[in-house]
Amino acid sequence: MKKIAALTLMAFIQMSTYMPVYAINDNINLTSKTMVSAQKNTKKSLFSTKKKEPELKVKVEYINTDWWNGFQDPYLNEYIAKALQKNHDLKIATISTEEYYQNYKIQFGSELPQIGGAFAPALAKLPNSTDVVGAFALPGIVSYEADIFLKNRDKTKSVQKQYEASFDDERAIYISIASAVGTTYFNIVRLDEAINLQEEINKQRQEIYELMLLSNREGLVSTSDTIKANKLLIKGECDLIEFNKQREKALNQLAVLIGESPENINSLKRISLEELNVVNKIPSEISSQIIENRPDYLKAAKMVEKAGIDIRIAKKEFLPTINLSGLALFNSSNFGSIFTTRNMLWSLGGAAILPIFTGGKRIANLRLKKAQYERVLQTYLKTNLEAIQEVNDAMVSARLDWDKLEQTIEQLQLEQKDYMYNEMKFKEGIISKLDLIQFKESLLSINQLVAQQKVEYLVDYIGLYKACGAQI
Repeated sequence: MKKIAALTLMAFIQMSTYMPVYAINDNINLTSKTMVSAQKNTKKSLFSTKKKEPELKVKVEYINTDWWNGFQDPYLNEYIAKALQKNHDLKIATISTEEYYQNYKIQFGSELPQIGGAFAPALAKLPNSTDVVGAFALPGIVSYEADIFLKNRDKTKSVQKQYEASFDDERAIYISIASAVGTTYFNIVRLDEAINLQEEINKQRQEIYELMLLSNREGLVSTSDTIKANKLLIKGECDLIEFNKQREKALNQLAVLIGESPENINSLKRISLEELNVVNKIPSEISSQIIENRPDYLKAAKMVEKAGIDIRIAKKEFLPTINLSGLALFNSSNFGSIFTTRNMLWSLGGAAILPIFTGGKRIANLRLKKAQYERVLQTYLKTNLEAIQEVNDAMVSARLDWDKLEQTIEQLQLEQKDYMYNEMKFKEGIISKLDLIQFKESLLSINQLVAQQKVEYLVDYIGLYKACGAQI
């Protein structure tokens, strides 16, 4: 019987794969000091299996909706809401976070005992015998790496840092997509106004050209001046075509950002530039706390922590690995009597394994991790400086664009007064209709410039929002 048991066990070990049945507790709390406030305020754990991703409300907090409400534009709010629900880049970011979570679970599983069992019927022919003996075996094996040096625990912490950093990546993408929606939307509003003004300019140029033709026939203006008027008219038509092309492309981009087909661009509504709420909201200074809450800054800090843990793991590779194992086997030629102490075999064992010579791999690995730490640390310091630069650049761009807009609006007001005076001159017969039309074209051109600078300021304001990680 002992020989049958031995044969059965050997066959089972060769054919069977032991699978772990333990899993981590999905309610484990892995809060980090550097988690953003949107993650700290979640009532449900991010690790809950009842819902694999955080609630949409939490992700909406990534983009600071109160800031977007300041534009008082229902269409813009609607498009940003659609992007949060349908944008494919955001869905990819959420899936990537889930991938990091599953990597964490895989690594955490290595800290737990591995238990396996099987049912193994077997036939055996013993030496010096013509009989074939049947047997049934129910073996179970337990293996566990005693983590007394906390090497596996550190490996789990390293993967955990990568998982936590994925939330910063996700938050950065949410802010980026919201910024792209706002920038594209405002550019469409600008192009709507530019097209309307250009159409009016082209009407004025058409009228100028027709007057030039009549004056040329009567010998009042030269052919050269008539040709110049025709050239300006053709240029205006080309400008109108370019504005339409830019608007069509911007509408296509907005449709993709909100997760809709570009075929539906004709249904994309927006307000007029005149209705757009444009006010100076540039703060006089930005707190350093805001810069420290930027997603890239938070991620860089976590990567430094992870690199430090990886060095600690590399050092522990020089320590022995202690493995514990246990075997329990029920074996009998009669299945009905298999669960008896007489048919049971069991064993416990352990081993401490220390590699003596590995060709310098462990030393090289430690040096590699130290070099990686230095690189990650330099990246962190660079990220800090670049964050300050981006915030300062965005502030100065928005502030100076606002000053430029104010000057252009003042110029527009003067141009409007000048046009009113020229209208009076025309009515009194002091200037010709051709002169009045040319003054009107100048007024329209200034209006185009104001429209452009309004949106430039708004785009810079969005740039400041993005540079501050949506925390303004």
